[in-house]
Amino acid sequence: MNDLTIVAPMTPAGVSAVAALRVSGKETRNVAKALFGKAPTARLASYGTAKHPQTGKAIDSLLYIYFEGPASYTGEDTLEIYPHGNPLIVRELLQAITTLANVRLAEPGEFTKRAFLNGKLDLVQAASVGDVIHSTSQSALENARKLLGGKFSKQVKELAATVLDFSARVELDVDFTEEEADPDVAGWQEKLDKMLGEVNRLLANFRSAESMNKLPLAVVYGAPNAGKSSLINALLEDERLLVSNVAGTTRDFVEVRLMLPRGEIRLIDTAGLSDVPVSELDKLSMEKSRKVLAEADLKIHLVDIDERRETRDERLHECLSEAGASTCHCEADASPCHCEAEGRGNPDDSEILVYSKADTCENAENIPQNALCISSKTGKGLAELRELLNEKLYPETATATEDFWVTSEREKACLEEAAEGIRRAQELLATNPAVELIAFEMQTVRRALQSITGEISSEDVLQSIFAGFCIGK
Repeated sequence: MNDLTIVAPMTPAGVSAVAALRVSGKETRNVAKALFGKAPTARLASYGTAKHPQTGKAIDSLLYIYFEGPASYTGEDTLEIYPHGNPLIVRELLQAITTLANVRLAEPGEFTKRAFLNGKLDLVQAASVGDVIHSTSQSALENARKLLGGKFSKQVKELAATVLDFSARVELDVDFTEEEADPDVAGWQEKLDKMLGEVNRLLANFRSAESMNKLPLAVVYGAPNAGKSSLINALLEDERLLVSNVAGTTRDFVEVRLMLPRGEIRLIDTAGLSDVPVSELDKLSMEKSRKVLAEADLKIHLVDIDERRETRDERLHECLSEAGASTCHCEADASPCHCEAEGRGNPDDSEILVYSKADTCENAENIPQNALCISSKTGKGLAELRELLNEKLYPETATATEDFWVTSEREKACLEEAAEGIRRAQELLATNPAVELIAFEMQTVRRALQSITGEISSEDVLQSIFAGFCIGK
């Protein structure tokens, strides 16, 4: 299959100013000739009209660049084509190119897979290409860039070289076991300890890609008609949610995505919470709201500043804000406790108190110092709220202690296999220094480390890695 030339779009489906297609393989030069009627010049951006090889019909006037292998992304002859971003044009080009002999559509991740097979990337770097594309936070993206740049690969290769040097010494003793009654094991324990420490250090830096790219969840809650939907629309700068002066307009929680400077978050608008539901539907809506609140990474408690004296929202927050408060005293009457009804305890760093519908708060009385005042209508306070969300959900200290994170479960399993092999070698050295067995364990360690970077790999492993890539990468 790798003898065939492949083609695929590099940009997502849909309308755009410019699209991009990539061709890679032995027939690439002939593809360029068939489309543009002349041999391409390597590494020169050229402008021409692409025509159907069989009918001669003009498809589009566009820019194209030819890269001669091995100086290309895949290590093969490669052609990149940049037509107008009309899906009809992209489809015509794909159909025209695949009419040529020995040319087919690429499979998901096949360009990067060929780059790996041709030695342009090791397996860690190849897998990190997908992380660069799909990272949902700035920290995850920065980590993916480090992996793509080879930081993890370099350390694994250096460790594998150390294991190889040690193995050579052990295997030398195996060859001469008949001549030497006892092998010279001086310094072996120290070397094994050092190798195990390095493997454990890499394992300590493991964070799954799923956890790194899990979008933080922020939930907006408060009394009916507090302005929750209006706040979310203002943050999105789009009329995404239905807004009405009628209390209870939002009956079910609504989830949207909000892009912050350090990453994207999930933002949920909930049905209003009140002491007593007015109907069975209202009761169900509030139950859903409380369930979503329990899952939130950050809660935004929204209070209508004009109604704060008439509602219990402020009393709720003031009660919860009392340091060390062991009992709730929102009010002295016999009605159900608002705090207990919501199942809430003392607040922590996972909640923000926000007063809505406030064009100005300078003359407002009894506004807590840690509260924000915002106006969805004028935009007052929205920048401060965005920055606070950014700081709480994507703290800068998240990457301060690690040079990089190991994010692949496969790579973690290989490191664990290497660590286990070193521990077995240590046990053998301590109980019965049979050099043949120690040499066997060190071969296991070396193979585990080489599997990380792909020096040893199976087709099944490659398929599992690249199958998750998008077509065209």
